[in-house]
Amino acid sequence: MDTAVVVIGEALVDIVDGPDGRTEHPGGSPMNVAVGLARLDVPTRLVCALGDDEPGAAIRAHVGASGVVVDATTIDRTSTAAATIDERGRATYEFDLDWRLAPVEVPPGTPLVHVGSIGAVLAPGADTVLDAVRRRPAGALFSLDPNVRPSITPSRDDVLATLKPLFEAADVVKLSDEDAAWLWPDRDIDAVLDGLLAAGAGLAAVTLGGEGCAIASRNARRRLRAPTVDVADTIGAGDSFMSGLLTGVLASEDDPGDLDDASLERVTRFALACAAISVSRLGADPPGRSEVGR
Repeated sequence: MDTAVVVIGEALVDIVDGPDGRTEHPGGSPMNVAVGLARLDVPTRLVCALGDDEPGAAIRAHVGASGVVVDATTIDRTSTAAATIDERGRATYEFDLDWRLAPVEVPPGTPLVHVGSIGAVLAPGADTVLDAVRRRPAGALFSLDPNVRPSITPSRDDVLATLKPLFEAADVVKLSDEDAAWLWPDRDIDAVLDGLLAAGAGLAAVTLGGEGCAIASRNARRRLRAPTVDVADTIGAGDSFMSGLLTGVLASEDDPGDLDDASLERVTRFALACAAISVSRLGADPPGRSEVGR
């Protein structure tokens, strides 16, 4: 793969209040996906917005250490997310965000454009994201992880309206079961997958926490359990799954919608292994390829 995958979305600093006190580390769903891809040996460029400040420098150093190339619009201060971890390792967030983005040029030959989370729906940057998706080069796959944040965008109708053209353009869509329940409270998991495929996705997945995931292409559908691990926290688990899933899709060289039962299971088990390793350690710390191999 000569040209990098392009990931567009927020990069911020997670401020985590947990049982052992407060810690700060780089975060943001798209940033985590970019790092996860790079650690799995997928060349990756992260398009984001950062302040010229100490948190912004920490993010640049963090993603750079994994080989991610950063293309950042300069903003007044780097965004933050204050996370509180409960006794089950689940995180809840409060955000301080500034999401503005300069126009994004996706180079010819780019194999994949990935967007998601706050960056896909929060104005004014969401308009720039949609424009980049629509103008991506022919042949570039597009993947989407809504990773909804009702505390930032509380109107379900507005979020669905903003996501609609992205769902229609997407080749791969991944959501958590919590995302699915908030977006479509009247649908079960299979109905959510059916709706995503009907909207245009070739491959759709819903992660189910420790229960694994449900995933469907146009040719196959599976529900697979997650590996059993001791959970440190769940920050970045879905992002690690997304990185693993996209790595598997790119390696298959098939249209995501054409994955058959065996191929679907192979890429999904790889993604679940990535997520399992991530939740076994503190913070969003996706694995390298050699770790997943073990």
